[in-house]
Amino acid sequence: MARGVATICMCYVDDKVSKVAWLNRSNIIFAGQDKWSLDPRVDLVTKGQLEYSLRIQKVDVYDEGSYTCSIQTKQQPKTSQVYLIVQVPANIYKVSEDITVNEGSNVTLSCLASGRPDPAITWRLLNPSAEPLDGEEYLDIIGIMRNQAGRYECKASNDVATPDVKYVNVVVNYPPTIKKTQSSETPVGRMGTLQCDATAVPTPEFEWYRDEKRLSNAQGINIQILGTTTILMIANVTEEDYGNYTCVASNRLGVQNASLFLYRPGTGRDINGAACVSQSLWLLLASFACLFFKC
Repeated sequence: MARGVATICMCYVDDKVSKVAWLNRSNIIFAGQDKWSLDPRVDLVTKGQLEYSLRIQKVDVYDEGSYTCSIQTKQQPKTSQVYLIVQVPANIYKVSEDITVNEGSNVTLSCLASGRPDPAITWRLLNPSAEPLDGEEYLDIIGIMRNQAGRYECKASNDVATPDVKYVNVVVNYPPTIKKTQSSETPVGRMGTLQCDATAVPTPEFEWYRDEKRLSNAQGINIQILGTTTILMIANVTEEDYGNYTCVASNRLGVQNASLFLYRPGTGRDINGAACVSQSLWLLLASFACLFFKC
């Protein structure tokens, strides 16, 4: 019987009964039609002369126990016992607050619930798969990763009523990673556009450099930052503008940079590529020379 509802303990008698009473443990609740209990929630149900049932309104856990209908006849006394079991819906009374941690940290989420019978507690991370996680009252996450950030669901259920559900939001901080860069092949006199995309929590800050010089919004240069994307626009490109540019993404956990190129049409994106290949060939030739001359 669920807590908060009414319940009836059934008892039937016949016309040979001389005395009848309801008892809870050793306490008399009713003796015949006389009410001994002071509890206003308790009354009798007597439909006709043969029914002598006990009704309890708004049942609570302290009502649980054995109830006895005692019948006295001319022959011998008889008793009919009813054991009342009170069920209580699952209720989550304490759950972890939303937290922010750094990637690699150990995290423990807690979810405490009450109910009768004892509720089962399950956890899920509400990502597209939302698969159950290994954990009951406590969910341990060792070395949390960025893909484990999100909304965690704690569910307590005991089949008495609808499960109780609570949520914990977990934010995972991590240093910037530059995911995508876009160099630009631009003729003289046109606008050159370089783009740099990064992921990070907290959101990264961006800087642009040409050689060792930090660039800023000035005549002919426009820097835009749109969330995790930054765009460097160079108006009216000249010969002096061609070359290597550096995008720097940073937050309080780290820094990452990437090289981008503004190059004239027909020269190829990596203007330093020829130098890199030449250096590799030189090292290969030097190795052969050492073998030949036994250096």
